[in-house]
Amino acid sequence: MGEGEAGAPPAAERKGAEEEEEDFGYRLFPDRNKKPQSFLVRSLFTFHNKCQLMLRLTLETNPYARLLLEALKQSGCTVFNDRHFSCENCDGCVSGGFDAATSQIVLCQNNIRQQSHMNRVVTHELIHAFDHCRAHVDWFKNVKHLACSEIRAANLSGDCTLMNEIARFKFGLKGHHQTCVRDRAIRSILAVRKVSKETAEKAVDEVFDACFNDLEPFGRIPHSKADAKRAYRDFQNRDRYTANL
Repeated sequence: MGEGEAGAPPAAERKGAEEEEEDFGYRLFPDRNKKPQSFLVRSLFTFHNKCQLMLRLTLETNPYARLLLEALKQSGCTVFNDRHFSCENCDGCVSGGFDAATSQIVLCQNNIRQQSHMNRVVTHELIHAFDHCRAHVDWFKNVKHLACSEIRAANLSGDCTLMNEIARFKFGLKGHHQTCVRDRAIRSILAVRKVSKETAEKAVDEVFDACFNDLEPFGRIPHSKADAKRAYRDFQNRDRYTANL
């Protein structure tokens, strides 16, 4: 998914400083570093069972997720439920994450309680997975690459729909969608990287126009499920329109 030192610390302290510097947001997902539990143990936890059931429903019925799964498959990156999704306990401030090191989406079972929330989280992280598949994204060292994918995820996942913004008691006039996308991209960067707010804002602003207007694989900004369904149909028909050329 630190900085500054005075002099040369002792070996143990230096190791700790290096680990802190290479954090990349993994502190938010403590289960990433634990030994996997057996299926029997995990099945005893209601959160895990509920997470798995909601995930399955999202993958089978949500038009945002179905389009992204199809796009990933066509790009040569088929997604498998058991391999590429993991329901885990996370820090209280996050709902999910994309672990580029393992190409795995983490779903925070202790923070996702509603199906609509699961739909948005899965869609958001699948957009990161799609970007990871189609482009050489330097997630860990290039903050502009991260900023671009966060802009796209906020723009295309439904994070900034009018109803979601009203639920957050945030709504405005013309251009509010862009403001929401920018703000959520900055927040996401700050959650997983130890950079200043100014650095995050600069990265987002420098790539905003290009990444906001990159609508693949949707071809449009899906402001609702109806939009997502139309985008899914359009995506399925792309090859049909070019087959006879």
